[in-house]
Amino acid sequence: QVQLVESGGGLVQPGGSLRLSCAASGLPSNLNYMGWYRQAPGKERELVARIYTRGLATYADSAKGRFTISRDYAKNTVILQMNSLKPEDTAIYYCTAYTITNYWGQGTQVTVSS
Repeated sequence: QVQLVESGGGLVQPGGSLRLSCAASGLPSNLNYMGWYRQAPGKERELVARIYTRGLATYADSAKGRFTISRDYAKNTVILQMNSLKPEDTAIYYCTAYTITNYWGQGTQVTVSS
């Protein structure tokens, strides 16, 4: 049974940084990638970044140059380092693991506001 638990969200001022962490357990052997999505109020859930099992990372245009996704295999965690945060980054951030379907965590709130 796949379990994903996010942490690290919170309130930060514009220009600040946050580090989101996703602790994973029960990951299947045919895992394709892990990643982060976000959903702002009134908007659809959108991809932020993903990291494939061989280490390739891809980013949404909005995240390029500001966010970095990484994976700690020893701790079975996925990290999203977010720098230069903007108010439009405010959303609930969800960790996901993908095989032939997406598994989701419960989400963590990120609020960027002065």
